[in-house]
Amino acid sequence: MSLKCSLVLKNVSLSNGTIKDISVKDGRVVHSGMAVDSEISIDCKDLICIPAATDMHVHMRGGDIQKHKETWETGSKSALAGGVATVIDQPNTIPPVVDKESFLLRFSEAEKNSYCNFGINGSVMPGWDINALYRCGVCAFGETFFAESSYGSAVDSNFLKSAFEKIQKKDALITVHAEVIDSGEDDSLTSHEKLRNCQNELLAVKTIIDISKTGLKLHFCHISSPDSVDLIKQRKNITFEVMPHHLFLSYEMFDKNDGFGKVNPPLRSESVRKKLLLRWNEIDVVASDHAPHTITEKTKEIFSDIPSGIPGVETMLPLLINQVLEKNITLQSVIEKTVINPSKIIGIEPPGFTKGSPADFALYPKEPVKITADSLQSKAGWTPYEGMNAVFPDITIISGNIAYKNGEFYKDCARPVRGNGYIAL
Repeated sequence: MSLKCSLVLKNVSLSNGTIKDISVKDGRVVHSGMAVDSEISIDCKDLICIPAATDMHVHMRGGDIQKHKETWETGSKSALAGGVATVIDQPNTIPPVVDKESFLLRFSEAEKNSYCNFGINGSVMPGWDINALYRCGVCAFGETFFAESSYGSAVDSNFLKSAFEKIQKKDALITVHAEVIDSGEDDSLTSHEKLRNCQNELLAVKTIIDISKTGLKLHFCHISSPDSVDLIKQRKNITFEVMPHHLFLSYEMFDKNDGFGKVNPPLRSESVRKKLLLRWNEIDVVASDHAPHTITEKTKEIFSDIPSGIPGVETMLPLLINQVLEKNITLQSVIEKTVINPSKIIGIEPPGFTKGSPADFALYPKEPVKITADSLQSKAGWTPYEGMNAVFPDITIISGNIAYKNGEFYKDCARPVRGNGYIAL
C-alpha cells in the first residue's frame, strides 16, 4: 500500500480480540490492518487504546462572571487529560444561551480557547428564541430544568409541554433535569438528599414522560435512582445518562456538612449507589456533569449557600478504565456508554477504528494511580475522588493529531460540533 499517512497506531488490541495497526490521514482512519508509511508512529502494545470519549454534559463556566471557577482553556485541557475529545456545553451560563447573540458569544469564547472539540446547547426557558438557536446549530435544547439548580431556573409542566411540541417539530433533541424539590431546611448532605429524594426524581421522570409525545427525542440528564432507570427503560426512544459521582460516591462517604459532596441530583445512600451500579448494563450514557466551583465557594459556613456541582470531566474515563482493569465492567461497555451512544444521541459521527471513522483516540497505561487534586487541570482545584484509583491517558488524539501527551497540550486540534439545524450565519 503506497498511501502516506500522518499517524499510525501500531499493535492496537481491538474489542474482538484482534490486533491491528490503525493508519490515519486527514483526520480519519484510512486503513486498519498492516501499518503503512507515516510521519508519526505510536506503539500501543502495552497500552489500552480506545476511541476518545464524547462527554455530552459539561458546564465549562467561563465568561466574565464565572471564569474564576473554570475557563474554556482549563476545562478543555481537563477533558483531554481525561481521554475526552468532545464536550457538549450546557446553556445555563451567565448570560444564558437563549438567542443568536448569546449563542455566538458562547461559541466565540469556545472557538478561541478550547483545546478539545466542543458543541453548545441552547436554553429552554422564557424568552428563548428556538428558531435562532436551531439555525445557530445547537447540539440539543437543554439541560432544561424541571427543578431549579445552581444557575438554572425551573420551568413548569405547561411551559415544558409547549417546548416539547416546538422542539419535536424540528426533530431536535431535548435534555431534561428531572427533579421535584420538597420544602425544608437544606443544612446538610443528608437533608439535601431528602429534599431531592429518589421518589421525587421518579415522580419528575414520570411527569415528563407523560407530557411528552411519541417521537420526541427526549434525553434525561444525570439519573441517580435505580427506580428511575427501570421506568425509563420501559419506554422506547427515550435515553438517559448517569454520572460517575452517582456510581462511585455516596453521601455516607462524606462528613454531613461537607460541601464538596453537594450536587444536584444529590449523592444517594451507599445502598442506593450499589443498586444503581448494578444497572450498569441498562445505562445508555455515562457523562460527567462537570460543574466546577471554587474551594472558597464549596466551604461556605452556611450549607444552604454552598453551590451544587462537582468537577469530573477529567476523572470520568480514568475511573471507568480502572473498573475495567478490576474486571468489574467491560471495555466495550465503556466505549458504548462514553463514545458510541452519546455521539449517536447528539447526532455526530463517533470516532472509531474502522475505515472512514474520525480519528479521535485515547491511549491509557495498564496501571492505576491515585487521584490527587494537584495533578488535575481544572481551575476548581479540588476533586471528590481524592485518593481513589484511576487510569489516566498518556496520549489523547484529535483528528489524528496529538492534542495531549504526558502533561503537555497542543492547540489547534479542536473542531466545533454543530447541530442539524445549522446554517452559515
